[in-house]
Amino acid sequence: MNTATDHGSYRNPVLNADWSDPDVVRVGDDFYLTASSFGRAPGLPLLHSRDLVNWTLVGHALEHLEPAAEFRSPRHDRGVWAPALRHHDDRFWIFWGDPDQGIFQINAPGVRGPWTRPHLLKAGRGLIDPCPLWDDESGDAYLVHAWAKSRSGVKNRLTGHRMRPDGTELLDEGKVIVDGDRIPGWFTLEGPKLYRHDGWFWILAPAGGVESGWQGAFRCREFFGPYEHRIVLEQRDTDVNGPHQGGWVRTPAGEDWFLHFQQRGAYGRVVHLQPMRWDADGWPVIGADGAPVAVHPRPALPPQPPAAPATDDDFPGGRFGKQWQWTANPREGWATQHSADGLRLTCVRSADVDDLRRLPNLLTQRLPGLPSAVEVEVRLDSEEPGARAGLAVLGDAFGWIGLQRAADGSAHVVHRFAEQGADHERDAGLPHPAPDGRVRLRIEAGAGARCRFSYDVGDGPRPSGPVFVATPWRWVGALLGLFALAPTGTGPAGTATFTRFRIDHL
Repeated sequence: MNTATDHGSYRNPVLNADWSDPDVVRVGDDFYLTASSFGRAPGLPLLHSRDLVNWTLVGHALEHLEPAAEFRSPRHDRGVWAPALRHHDDRFWIFWGDPDQGIFQINAPGVRGPWTRPHLLKAGRGLIDPCPLWDDESGDAYLVHAWAKSRSGVKNRLTGHRMRPDGTELLDEGKVIVDGDRIPGWFTLEGPKLYRHDGWFWILAPAGGVESGWQGAFRCREFFGPYEHRIVLEQRDTDVNGPHQGGWVRTPAGEDWFLHFQQRGAYGRVVHLQPMRWDADGWPVIGADGAPVAVHPRPALPPQPPAAPATDDDFPGGRFGKQWQWTANPREGWATQHSADGLRLTCVRSADVDDLRRLPNLLTQRLPGLPSAVEVEVRLDSEEPGARAGLAVLGDAFGWIGLQRAADGSAHVVHRFAEQGADHERDAGLPHPAPDGRVRLRIEAGAGARCRFSYDVGDGPRPSGPVFVATPWRWVGALLGLFALAPTGTGPAGTATFTRFRIDHL
């Protein structure tokens, strides 16, 4: 989506989809951003911009999640939480917390890699939201992290460590450097980002929860505290609920900016860009005197053409674009490369064909934050009774439309859904013959993530079923997904081919 206006301004959000827990760094004239990817693979998306407004997706830093066996099945609320992206010693560094394993680190000479394999820096449950700092003044290195109460029984505090400058080892047992329980009215302090500025150690960290919280700033002359604090960004009378966790970046001209997320239900955590300045007492002031801006003059950076992370795909040679992620670590043979266009997915046999939430072999991308029409054509090249392929909206509840092979060999358009908590799907509409085993599918996702399904088997578009309201996962926005499945059995079950995937804003 182009977030520019007609007057040299931009409009928030600058990334209107689920780019959760963003962090940002500048290297020369280029800005890079990463975000949480939880249990999807590849993980750790990498975005690039030259103006902080227009962003493109250039790749991922994590090919597979480890340990591989743990992520053979979907783990939608686990995996990669809240990464920190930094550039030090001519290398890019990413630190993140896996709430069930500990704090990991990878690094690379360039943003496109090659990235090292994950190094477990600190083992333990509930260790989340790590951020490193290399202090150019002293040569020392530090790390700060938060806690997940669901795993550790502890939250609302930040722990600090000294760290080896090569990022391979922590040099002490750690000390609580900010205890949110000692700050009246503060709760769920998390997401710290660590900086050095004007002789101070700074921690920018949100509190109060993602739905209605605020962004705080902490400062101290010594890393281990004690820290002063202020609230530097909160909702006030805007419609930006819980302006939350993000990163500070400075342009070559010396302008300061802050990128953060806003929780928007099924759309996930969309990303806003806020101006930032320093007041007379040396504290950061974010947005319009501490309130989020909706429209604002652009950063003083060279003009850039409109850009946004890719969504459309023709799948040349059977390859899919960087915008797609599997719902678990991929296995060989799920997608086949070939000489023509179109995504050829294997109809993977599974005992869970009636519950897409349990399946690792869904190829997904983010639900757009604007009302949109999603279309794709699918051909079912399988004679296996019960084989199916289609287009889904996936969250705690899901709905899908696609093709299924009947026992008599005929193909039908089917439309199914499952409510949150239901253990398998139900029919949302009557089957409709698809004589050629081919159909054009469409989902119109309107305001409030209300989705209307339709299809065309060559005789014109037809609506199907009632409105389906998309839902998020626990920490993740709703996903769009393509899939091909078959019931349990023996031997190959055929394939399905998807062509001309398109998303158009309504």
